[in-house]
Parts: sequence; C-alpha cells; structure tokens
Amino acid sequence: MKPLDDGFIAIDLLGRPRTGVVDWITAEETLDELGLGYLADPHELRLEDGSWLRVRIAEVSPSAIRVKKEDWGDMNATQVSYPVAFPVAEDQLRPLSR
Repeated sequence: MKPLDDGFIAIDLLGRPRTGVVDWITAEETLDELGLGYLADPHELRLEDGSWLRVRIAEVSPSAIRVKKEDWGDMNATQVSYPVAFPVAEDQLRPLSR
C-alpha cells in the first residue's frame, strides 16, 4: 500500500494501483480479495516489434519482473524469458483475458 494524502492506494505485486485513495481497511481488503492467483494467469508481453507474445510470470521482485514464453508445461521446451521493468506498464504486460 502506498500512503497518499489522507489515505492509501492499494498496489498489486506488479506495481499497478488497484484503488484510488481509500482508507487502510479498504486498501487491505482489496489486496486480500485480489490474492496471488493473478500471477499464475496467462499474460501478453508487447515485444519490440509491437506484436504480443503469450507469456507466464516466472518471477516478481520490487526491482524487476521476469516472464517466460508460454510453453504449456512442456518439460523439453527451451526456456525463453524476458525482463519487464517494475512497476509494469499496462502497454507492456497485460492479462490475456483482454
């Protein structure tokens, strides 16, 4: 949560704001309801050529996010990963369900 003015903004683990300025309890409840499941969902990464690639989030830290090309669980697939700056920009990494 990020303090702002007389309240707080709920920020998810990808660095995206999930609320406007709200009280502490509302921000905490928003993050509790959000959970961690969204990190396991498929996402799309915008590549340098402007195309979108289906990816999965492999690692999240306060300094960076690393995603890997979707391999549908293939144990023999070559791991192709991409760094994503933290906080994530909506035009760079987005949930696949759009």
